[in-house]
Amino acid sequence: MPDDKKTLNIAHKILEYVQRLQNDRSAPPIPEDFADDEAFLNYHKKIIELRGVLTSLTRGDLSVPITEKGFISGLCKSLQANLRHMAWKVRQIETEHYDQHIDFLGELGASFNHMALRLKQTTEALAQKEQALVELASSLKDEVKKRSEVLQELKKSEQRYKYLAQRDSLTGLLNRRFFFSSAIMGLESAFTLKKACCVCMLDVDNFKKFNDTYGHLEGDRALQYVTAHSLSALRQTDIMGRYGGEEFIFLLTNIDESFAYAAVDRIRQSIENNTFTLENGNPVSITASIGASIILPGGDIDNLSEKLRVGIAHADTSLYKAKSQGKNQVCLSAEPIL
Repeated sequence: MPDDKKTLNIAHKILEYVQRLQNDRSAPPIPEDFADDEAFLNYHKKIIELRGVLTSLTRGDLSVPITEKGFISGLCKSLQANLRHMAWKVRQIETEHYDQHIDFLGELGASFNHMALRLKQTTEALAQKEQALVELASSLKDEVKKRSEVLQELKKSEQRYKYLAQRDSLTGLLNRRFFFSSAIMGLESAFTLKKACCVCMLDVDNFKKFNDTYGHLEGDRALQYVTAHSLSALRQTDIMGRYGGEEFIFLLTNIDESFAYAAVDRIRQSIENNTFTLENGNPVSITASIGASIILPGGDIDNLSEKLRVGIAHADTSLYKAKSQGKNQVCLSAEPIL
């Protein structure tokens, strides 16, 4: 009976030791009674290794070598191998190889397979949507380009029609209607500065005879010649338009009344002192007569159109006077308009 009690006591110590191996965070010390027992020490070593392996597996470290043999060690090796294979499969998915499948680890494997399949389906759907978006973006880009080109053409057409609506087609000068609106603004600007303006009417001398002699095509070229040399004698602030036929109209702004005649005569001299050359190379002299009137600042600024109308009438009268006195000269109205 005493031996049985001793054996039972040893068994209880072993059970207590095994329970501590299972339950304690740190491995328990070897009981003194078994400190020199080789079999017990080998068992202790195997259990400690298995504890280390299981600890590493729970932390995701699959690199710990398992050297012990036996059923439990084999299970640990199998679990480690399966987890390593699953990790490899995950890395394959990371490189966009979604056709991955595993036939182990039960519910975990089934969840992995479902995840891989959903990732594949989602990726394929996203790829299709991305391709659709790329095609849509390309289509929109083409549409935007086409619309942009159409808008550019419309802007060019608008500018062209606006230009044509404001300009004389032969000379490129302001047409009669647009000259008036531009001249009104020129008068308003000059009068704000308390400066005078000069309105002029120019008529090409003997133009009917010129057309009868050289033809209307040469007559058109002659009008372009008059335009070019008149513009060369003007300042940037001055305004020139085609009044009709061989008549041209000018508004010289911000001009000193005492120098008005000289400013107008520069236009006449520019036409006379240059040579017009026919298509056949022969030179022909072209001259012009100019009538002018001075419009002084003051009075009702809201009645500028009436001032301009009166100024044109005085300039026209002076033009006929220049014609009657021999042509190729400037006649300045003696009555400034207030």
